[in-house]
Amino acid sequence: MANTLLMPKATAVWLVDNTALSFDQIAQFCSLHPLEVKAIADGESAQGIKGMDPIMTGQLSRDEIARAEKDPNYRLRLSDPKVRVPESKRRTPRYTPLSKRQDRPNAILWLVRNHPELKDAQISRLVGTTKSTIEQIRERKHWNAANLQPMDPVTLGLCSQIDLDIEVQRASAGKPAPAPAGDTLLPASMTERLTPAVDKPKSEDDELDADAVFAKLSALKKKDDDEE
Repeated sequence: MANTLLMPKATAVWLVDNTALSFDQIAQFCSLHPLEVKAIADGESAQGIKGMDPIMTGQLSRDEIARAEKDPNYRLRLSDPKVRVPESKRRTPRYTPLSKRQDRPNAILWLVRNHPELKDAQISRLVGTTKSTIEQIRERKHWNAANLQPMDPVTLGLCSQIDLDIEVQRASAGKPAPAPAGDTLLPASMTERLTPAVDKPKSEDDELDADAVFAKLSALKKKDDDEE
């Protein structure tokens, strides 16, 4: 990592006020234009900026300043930092402790049994395993299949409950809901296809038998004639 000057303009203000360095030397050291350094010296620029002592910050030594003051052609060099900041490394997969790696097959077995809707790729994302291992456990061909015990991956710390819920929701998306059990209301899509059972009203012919009525009337009239 390249060593760079901290707060170059504030450092330039301090060097202008406290040294006999030339404008060119200060400009080169602070990565500024010589005219900008001249404007700082004239009070036309960097007004309100408090000068920062590069000696106090360990970025410049007194000997280096003295050497540059004696030789106008000398170029100031930053002091080596006393503390080395390590360069940021490329992000690598999270390290999984050996104990948790041993629990992965138990977590896979738990997911296979409790969430059969999950695909191998989803299980692989959750517990950080391979599809071949999942297939071996699913088919009971794993080398340690006889000793595996299903264990919740959230409890084991292999994944979070939120991650598990998200994968389960993704796997369940688009699948039909299970049929309701017991006496429950039918969904609207089913009731729309049902034909309501309505009692058909009886016609007058069904309610009244004309022949029977006339026969009864004839019998009553004959009875009245006999009585007379």
